[in-house]
Amino acid sequence: MNLSAFTRIGILLLFLLVPFRLFAQDPDEEYYESLLKQEVDNENVVYRPVIGFGYGFVNFLGEVRSKKFNPLMGTPAYKINVSTFLDSKHYFRANFALMFGQMAGVKVSPEPAKNLNFRTDLTTFGINLHYDFQPFIKPGSLVTPYISLGIENVQFNSKSDLTYTVSGEKLSYNYMPDGTIRDGAGKIITRDYIYETDLRDLNLYGLGSYNQSTFAVPLEVGLDFKVSDRVIMRLGHSFHYTFTDNIDNISSKATTGIKGNKLNDMFGHTFVSFHFDLFTSDKTITVQKLFAEVDSFDYTLVEDNDFDGKADIIDKCLNHPAGLDVDSVGCPFDDDKDGVPNYADKEPNTRLKAMVDANGVEINADKLGEELASRQAISRSEVESFLMMQRARMRYNMGKSGIPIPQRYKRLDRDNDGYISFDELLDAIDEFFDGSPDLKSAKDIYELNDFFFAQ
Repeated sequence: MNLSAFTRIGILLLFLLVPFRLFAQDPDEEYYESLLKQEVDNENVVYRPVIGFGYGFVNFLGEVRSKKFNPLMGTPAYKINVSTFLDSKHYFRANFALMFGQMAGVKVSPEPAKNLNFRTDLTTFGINLHYDFQPFIKPGSLVTPYISLGIENVQFNSKSDLTYTVSGEKLSYNYMPDGTIRDGAGKIITRDYIYETDLRDLNLYGLGSYNQSTFAVPLEVGLDFKVSDRVIMRLGHSFHYTFTDNIDNISSKATTGIKGNKLNDMFGHTFVSFHFDLFTSDKTITVQKLFAEVDSFDYTLVEDNDFDGKADIIDKCLNHPAGLDVDSVGCPFDDDKDGVPNYADKEPNTRLKAMVDANGVEINADKLGEELASRQAISRSEVESFLMMQRARMRYNMGKSGIPIPQRYKRLDRDNDGYISFDELLDAIDEFFDGSPDLKSAKDIYELNDFFFAQ
């Protein structure tokens, strides 16, 4: 498999930036792995129904009700809500709502015959259109107002507390003009709040056997509070206008006794609920990238100021004249190993380990030392020349660390210079992907990489 130079460099950077460990992962590894992951918006979010559960209080708003009204007090009711989007822009929702609980009313009057009370089981089920002003609300807002309007079925079975029991005998309450309730002997008593009398069956006011199932129009307003991406807390109040006037058994259609007004019965529901978006797909997804992207590219990684074909980051002999032939570490060739490269060597065939001057010409260091020692004064330039000779001998070897190449990597040293070069490292990566017998796993690549930088 032949890989381009850029592909090979990219693969090498991938190995360098994402170190592999067999047993544990340190914080640096987690950071480098995070460079290969990117959070992006999910362009194909699949929205699923949202389920809500609520609790609140119901207040009756018909003829039989107290003059004191408090939306935070009343009979308890529970609510289950399932909602789903109706349009592609997600401005409107359809809410399917079930509410069940009780509803009660009491009316105290100075006229004994007009002291009334009732309680009913209450069940409603319906659908409403929910709008949360989304185009006008700042994106990411934690609080969102909403309004909804719909239609629902209402079931009721009103009963009244008209009697109390003494020794197994049912007796009627006697309401006095002074507001007290007394028994037959005139003793003050209190209601037992046992709603034992079915008002429809009693037919006090000639309403007959009316239907205890009706429809209503619920109008709801409230605020949604964002708890998390998938949880909403809702504070709401709904007003329900029913299509009956018989819930409290007082109606304008009565033919005898108490006659009500011409308004249909109504009730209110104040509640708090929590809504859980458990099934919608994530709005952001994690993309696994092949290569890490960085905000800016460090061009010093590929700079080659002396134009010798070796990037400065691996070049151990910088700033020599351009156009020279160099070895695997970017140093000009020195055939006689005297520390003076061929291009500057005026005596290219100096004997091995001979001492040379800055031009590569062999000199007798002992005689030079004796001559310098015999003088009472030595010039700065002469001292520098002597030290330069010593330094020149070591100059070539200083470019290498002296660390021997492990036996299993020696085959990768193509030019047999005792050094694994950058090009030789890239060739090793090519062989790895082609099934090299020397490099069998990613771990081998990492170890070779560590040795390369340790040279």
